[in-house]
Amino acid sequence: MAGYGDFAYYYDLLTENVDYESRCEYICNLLAENGVSKGILLDLACGTGTMSMLLSDKGYDVIGVDASEDMLSVAQEKKMESGKDIMFLCQRMEELDLFGTINAAVCTLDSINHITDEKTVQQVFSKVSLFMEDKGIFLFDVNTPYKHREVLGDNTFIYDMDDVYCVWQNSTDKKTLLTEVSLDIFEKDTEEEEDVYYRYSEEFSEKGYELSQIEKWLTEYKFEVLGVYEELSKNKVGEKTQRAVFVARKHGTQ
Repeated sequence: MAGYGDFAYYYDLLTENVDYESRCEYICNLLAENGVSKGILLDLACGTGTMSMLLSDKGYDVIGVDASEDMLSVAQEKKMESGKDIMFLCQRMEELDLFGTINAAVCTLDSINHITDEKTVQQVFSKVSLFMEDKGIFLFDVNTPYKHREVLGDNTFIYDMDDVYCVWQNSTDKKTLLTEVSLDIFEKDTEEEEDVYYRYSEEFSEKGYELSQIEKWLTEYKFEVLGVYEELSKNKVGEKTQRAVFVARKHGTQ
């Protein structure tokens, strides 16, 4: 997964349409339904820490992990401003190394899809399992193969905000479901009298995985899949579901 660089400082702007509060409520309800309403919670690929903050408000002891120093720099600023007791660690997901065990782990906004190698996805599941307490819950979402083929595809998306303009271009291999993403971000210089914009570019990749394959990998690393749902619901995944949510319970020891 790319480090994101300059993109980290625009990430919150470009995801301002994401209802983090509703997602947090949904996550916490699923965790509580499956026996984890408190304890140590890992926010895997936490980005700029928005979800980590909300989960901390819900009473969890949160550890936020991300591979991007730039993203974590923003997260640390939020932590300092809020005074919340959250630990942020700069680690790649597949190299997860914690000081102790956790009661739950969440990974949101298709972060698993940013891992484009199958073996690396399996390493992530192995690491989460290693640090997960027995009966702990692993909850994460993924963009479905349908979304990669039909929605992301070879499409271009435009984000036009007051002082930032972003062109998001995708190129998808329909067989491998590998999507190459190119971002061009234009920021307006508000101190100039005339319209002057600074341009930043970023590139990264996403990959779609068959849901049955993900379930198989989870099983191999001591997880029992309790449910696979359409996001923000408990509806079963359909043919045109764009994002699927996995809820899995750790069982036994390795």
